[in-house]
Amino acid sequence: MSSKTHITLTINDEPYRADVEPRMLAADFLRDELALTGTHIGCEHGVCGACTILLNGVSVRSCLLLAIQLDDAEVQTVEGLGSTREMHRIQTAFREYHALQCGFCTPGFLMTVQDILNTLPLRNDKEIRDALSGNICRCTGYDHIVKAVRSLVTERDKIANQ
Repeated sequence: MSSKTHITLTINDEPYRADVEPRMLAADFLRDELALTGTHIGCEHGVCGACTILLNGVSVRSCLLLAIQLDDAEVQTVEGLGSTREMHRIQTAFREYHALQCGFCTPGFLMTVQDILNTLPLRNDKEIRDALSGNICRCTGYDHIVKAVRSLVTERDKIANQ
């Protein structure tokens, strides 16, 4: 018999409380308990990046975390990034540069880009590719994704230099 553990967290700027099984994965908690299905489950080994979320502002693989590890944390999923009515600038760049095809990997890329734009200088395409290397896309060939991120870096740096 398994007892549930109480957790309190903030998800996409909304407070949330839940009782979770100790062995429930964070990805399953987000998808099955909260219906935040933008967090995709691909490899279930932390390799593909499709399940990437931000945990206290840092990109992590939700398939490698237990839901109880989200206790007292700030979590952002792709649903908290923007919407079809008000897209985030990262989503807009991915659309403008055709940086998605089937879309399965896109939420993980978007969350990774959110993190790396805030933490890395990304001075050239090699650094962008290295920063994105933990996310796998089987459709795009990465060139359009790199172009989208480069445009975001240019925008970020222009704002910083004003």
